[in-house]
Amino acid sequence: MIAHQWLELALYLGALILVTKPLGLYLGRVFDANGKTFLEPVFRPLEKLTYWIFRVDPAKEQGWKQYTFAMLVFSLVSLLFTYAILRLQNFLPLNPQNFPALSEHLAFNTAVSFTTNTNWQSYGGESTMSYLSQMVALTIHNFFSAAVGMAVAAALVRGIARHSAQTIGNFWVDVTRITYYLLLPSCLVFAIFLVSQGMIQNFKPYTSAKLIESQTISVAKTDANGKPVVDAKGNPVMENQTLDTQTIVQGPMASQVAIKMLGTNGGGYTNANAAHPFENPTPLSNFLQMLALLCIGSALTYHLGRETKNQKHGWSVWSAMFAMCLAGVLFCWWAEARGNPIHQQLGVAVADGNMEGKEVRFGIFNSALFATVTTDASCGAVNSMHDSFTPLGGLVPLFNIQTGEVIFGGVGAGLYGMLIFVVLTVFIAGLMVGRTPEYLGKKIESYDVKMVLLAFVILAFIILGFTAWASVSDWGKSSLANQGPHGLSEILYAYTSGAGNNGSAFAGLNANTPWYDTTLGVDMLLGRFGMIIPLLALAGSLARKKIVPASAGTFPVSGFTFVVLLVGTVILVGALTFLPALALGPIVEHFLMLKGNLF
Repeated sequence: MIAHQWLELALYLGALILVTKPLGLYLGRVFDANGKTFLEPVFRPLEKLTYWIFRVDPAKEQGWKQYTFAMLVFSLVSLLFTYAILRLQNFLPLNPQNFPALSEHLAFNTAVSFTTNTNWQSYGGESTMSYLSQMVALTIHNFFSAAVGMAVAAALVRGIARHSAQTIGNFWVDVTRITYYLLLPSCLVFAIFLVSQGMIQNFKPYTSAKLIESQTISVAKTDANGKPVVDAKGNPVMENQTLDTQTIVQGPMASQVAIKMLGTNGGGYTNANAAHPFENPTPLSNFLQMLALLCIGSALTYHLGRETKNQKHGWSVWSAMFAMCLAGVLFCWWAEARGNPIHQQLGVAVADGNMEGKEVRFGIFNSALFATVTTDASCGAVNSMHDSFTPLGGLVPLFNIQTGEVIFGGVGAGLYGMLIFVVLTVFIAGLMVGRTPEYLGKKIESYDVKMVLLAFVILAFIILGFTAWASVSDWGKSSLANQGPHGLSEILYAYTSGAGNNGSAFAGLNANTPWYDTTLGVDMLLGRFGMIIPLLALAGSLARKKIVPASAGTFPVSGFTFVVLLVGTVILVGALTFLPALALGPIVEHFLMLKGNLF
């Protein structure tokens, strides 16, 4: 931990603070159906045309059930659209590499993944997806899924801010305005910047380059039908293969990476994601990609305060997120800088830390910072291999997701996830003082608490349930590259990432199998919509409530006490739910590492 890294951390956090208020003010205009922005002359005609084509009345608002139904229909149609493109990829244009269609289970997993803003990838993008699939099936979905998350957050905030109301907005208007006035223009500017840094954006076929030195690698032997050859014991037969050329990826990359970061999607154009020199060419591109991950999530807290006419509350929610973000960065950075004692016994200097699985260009600090903020957000973009982190270093991104990614979080998802904890915190505070809990003048009743707990229970049930199933099944264990506690961590991380709609992976796990693709697909669907539906029900309930005047017993939802209680609630719920699984995975692996055991 040296001076320039502390300076970079300060610059990053300072930049995040600076963008929060102005972007929050702009979001308020975007979420207002009648709001005016400086982009009005450009996008207002397109907005009106969209309403006319789809027969949407922008003046007609929806109740929570209508809003939810519209969201589900939109998501289902876009899922089927993506699935069809992936299954027909070999018949469609813009496929210069002649990639075949995806299998049924991989197409299902990928379509679900991008619909839910997860972008879990059981494939290598540059070796699987045509340019059309990258642009139409995946990039467009990055816009749609991000817009849905922000629309849900906007609806929940309206439910909190309104009283004696039956509606929470219009889903179609929210998605349209978010796409036109926020995501499209910001991604256009960001993509141009990325191209200026050296990121590619073209339609060229892949380039083949001659290697200066040929290399010999060992690969699994296949028969004439492309199936792996196995020996009498069922093990794959290996054969040597000499490589003297390298294939260099081309294609429309910058346009996908821009929305991948700003929309907290995370799906990489290439399998190496943000560690690839094309996807992350310079230190400046690395810095701004990390800033893009959290800027909208941070700004939404300011919008919360402004919409509810309680800016102190908005800043208090932001402070809780900021405190947990900083703690995670420092802990992960410390664990990786401390390194692996087994490596040190082999002669690696303590000062070198744990560089395994990290890009030399970025080093330990930027890898730890990126890993932390990408799992604070529901993004999943990575510039290092989380599987190669130390056990405690890998614990940080894993626990970030298991808390519901409420530390700024994904675009929209982070705010509505944190608001669940706010309601729970207020409920606990009410029980402590022996009176009916109130949140911003509205009584929190049994129905509201049931919706909050339903969102919690669904997340815990699918993560722990699928992990337990896979860890005792032949189909689950056969995909593992590591055994012991690290193998359990790989399975736990996969289902945590899917349910949390993050998309990053511990790797070391071959997830492109019918069982994993299907179970992870179900995991992602339940993680997304199993949380959104109770939240919209909560929004409808809060919107109908009347405002109760504050009294001496009202628990304040701003200030230091509230922030501490909110942070404590997030950590306590996460610890009580997932500590047993974490103890069997990264925690026990840490102690075994100190004894000289690796997995």
